[in-house]
Amino acid sequence: MKKMIGLIILILLAVLLVVAAVFWWSMGQPRYLPGNLRAVKILVPPQTPASAPAVFPAAGIWTMEPGIQLHYFSRGTGRPVLVMHGGPGVPFGAPIPALDLLTNRFQFYYYDQRGCGDSSRPFDRFASHNYHANMVALESGLGIGTQLADLERIRQILGQEKLIVIGHSFGGFLASMYAAEFPEHVESLVLVAPADTLVFPRKDGFFTQIRQRLPAARQAEFDAFLAQYLNFGRLFTRSEAEWSALNLQAGKYFLEAADKLSDPAFRDRPPKIGGWMVQAMYLSMGRRHDYRAALQRVTAPVLVLHGADDILPESGSRQYVESLPHARLEVISGKSGKTSHFLFSDQPELFGRAVEAFLTNAAPAGGVKQ
Repeated sequence: MKKMIGLIILILLAVLLVVAAVFWWSMGQPRYLPGNLRAVKILVPPQTPASAPAVFPAAGIWTMEPGIQLHYFSRGTGRPVLVMHGGPGVPFGAPIPALDLLTNRFQFYYYDQRGCGDSSRPFDRFASHNYHANMVALESGLGIGTQLADLERIRQILGQEKLIVIGHSFGGFLASMYAAEFPEHVESLVLVAPADTLVFPRKDGFFTQIRQRLPAARQAEFDAFLAQYLNFGRLFTRSEAEWSALNLQAGKYFLEAADKLSDPAFRDRPPKIGGWMVQAMYLSMGRRHDYRAALQRVTAPVLVLHGADDILPESGSRQYVESLPHARLEVISGKSGKTSHFLFSDQPELFGRAVEAFLTNAAPAGGVKQ
């Protein structure tokens, strides 16, 4: 009898180990795969918008589905251009002044992505202890696929057959993934210091780049923060507000590493950073993925801009150029001051001219890379 009980215990332990191994493996896999949105294989709401007003005020809301609204504001008149913020989860609090010289020909729409800024934040706390169910709900509610579905709804709301999109940092990554999902609905892309997230894992990733540029006295503190921040075992023990505060702290470390922490543009107007949205992006991408092949589907001309002094390496931007069929890279540097990850504020005139030249004379399909 004791032998039988011992055998049963061993079998149960073996089953638990297998289940744990499978769960750990699945945590590392990307939940978003390019093409799934188009094939309606991932858990996203219908792609058609819930409302489509005929007239757009300078600021307002777009309804994506019942209970989900996106806040936006616009500048200029003319052909619509959608501007996507980065972060993830760090919305533009004001228009980009460098684009002002184009507002007589283009209307720039800035919007807060779902889960950040003044847009809807569908989750506060998760009451369930079912980690997998919570993970599915979070990723399907705020992850990459849902953000791209929102972008497709916005295209329909704006009444555009093809979108012109400017994406900064993680917004550049999202814009690229949208173009891979719906190449027939993209006229041109401007990717501004696009996030180096096409391939995971990265040897010298985002947090490594930050750590290397922090003062030596701050690195131990940063390590302790990361141990807390990246502890996905405690993912669902926090609230929206708690995650927003942690994401804000991560952003401050980045600004400190980039020597931007004292910049009035960030100090005087702290962004309304998302909470759960950021963690949903991590779940969407997993610990291992390679999205480069998907970008081969993009048919639109693409301008990739990179600041000469960005703490994130130029190789990340070049990876987009190498993966997109009709892309070219322009590295911007100024005679005075550094050109950082926020090159549109560091070198507004050079940035504005580059965007103006591209949008006015976008290279046809087959454009030359450099």
